[in-house]
Amino acid sequence: MMVGMTGEETRTTTPTTERAPDRAAEEAPMPQAPVAAPTRAWTMRLLVAGIVLSALNLRPAITSLGALLEEVRDGLGMSASVAGLLTSVPTLCFAVFGVMAPRLARRFGPGAVVCVGMVAITVGLLIRPYAGGTLGFLAASALALMGIAVSNVLMPVIVKRWFPDRVGSMTGLYSMAMALGTAAAAAVTVPVTDALGGHWQSGLAVWAVLAAAAVLPWIPFVRERRLADARAEGRATGTGARARGEAPALRITRSRTAWALAVFFGLQATAAYITMGWMPQIFRDAGVPASTAGLLLAVTMVMGVPLAFVIPRLATRLPRQGPIVLVLSACGLAGYAGLYFAPAGGAWAWALLLGVANCAFPLALTMVGMRARTGVGVAQLSAFAQSTGYLISIPGPILVGVLYQHSGGWGLPLTLMTVLMIPQMLVGVRAGRDRTVEEEAAR
Repeated sequence: MMVGMTGEETRTTTPTTERAPDRAAEEAPMPQAPVAAPTRAWTMRLLVAGIVLSALNLRPAITSLGALLEEVRDGLGMSASVAGLLTSVPTLCFAVFGVMAPRLARRFGPGAVVCVGMVAITVGLLIRPYAGGTLGFLAASALALMGIAVSNVLMPVIVKRWFPDRVGSMTGLYSMAMALGTAAAAAVTVPVTDALGGHWQSGLAVWAVLAAAAVLPWIPFVRERRLADARAEGRATGTGARARGEAPALRITRSRTAWALAVFFGLQATAAYITMGWMPQIFRDAGVPASTAGLLLAVTMVMGVPLAFVIPRLATRLPRQGPIVLVLSACGLAGYAGLYFAPAGGAWAWALLLGVANCAFPLALTMVGMRARTGVGVAQLSAFAQSTGYLISIPGPILVGVLYQHSGGWGLPLTLMTVLMIPQMLVGVRAGRDRTVEEEAAR
């Protein structure tokens, strides 16, 4: 599938877009990688491989921990409230480090930044189980999550710049790979832990191997600063002044669409990280065995594999993405209701419904690419929406842990999750309107 896709990319020299025809002229000035010479097919294949392998590593650090959260809590002596804080560390790191990604990419190139990000993930995953104590575990987790954060932000940028005529397809491809990595970590972490002697440290550290493999495809791009350096691209195309002036001209905070997308991103991230961090525990408290609870989380994540490829392609063919937002939100509400009334009896159905609801994430990524015309705009919108969104999502997992500990059950946490789904629907519909942040910021 990747070979066929890259073949299409290398044959395309003038970008077309999957959006409405009136966008074609706006997308045409978008600088591509083959500025000085035609891009070789192997380079494009290597780039696709790097995107896929990186996407596979953007969630195992989180879902592998969710599958073993009870064992980690016992091993490190954590309370439920501290465990809730632990499940919020990913969103905090994504917010803090994600905002730095565009600046780092302009200076060093996105290929170099993603390469270093994969190294950070490898090192963090390798040392965190053996760091000693809660503080060391959190610090090593933060290192891995820093690498995930910058890669999160730069993936839409790389897709927009190298594949401007395949935004939906490539977003679907790396979203599908991300969902596959998420599901695999949830499904096999417990069995792998058992196979390695039952030590949770080994079950968590093994995921560093996959992260190390993702470093390799990016090594050839480390010195390719023109991959993202707008000034170098501007000199090569004779538009240096425009390229240098484009970034400061866009005041992203003036765009209502940018704010709507940021809030939508934050609320869907809240739901996703509560699900990844706490859903196995909900099932285990309802009497479901630990291995089955991990498998249920894997089912939830697996639902994102095919849908993460289909939804972005569908979204790019619709003028408005509001209907997709409503369908996904309805599935989330049904899943929460099922967990409230019959968590064990309908466990597989609730896992499937929440898996569909979690596909709000690839939809949000797709809208990042659709709501901006230019590569610079996508970079600013991606950083703003993801960093602001992840800041918004920080309190959610913590509140769930606090409510669970003080109420002794899952009634109040599930009520909170249900209530948060309502504003997610509203801002998602607004973010799905056919507008661009450049148009709004210019006003």
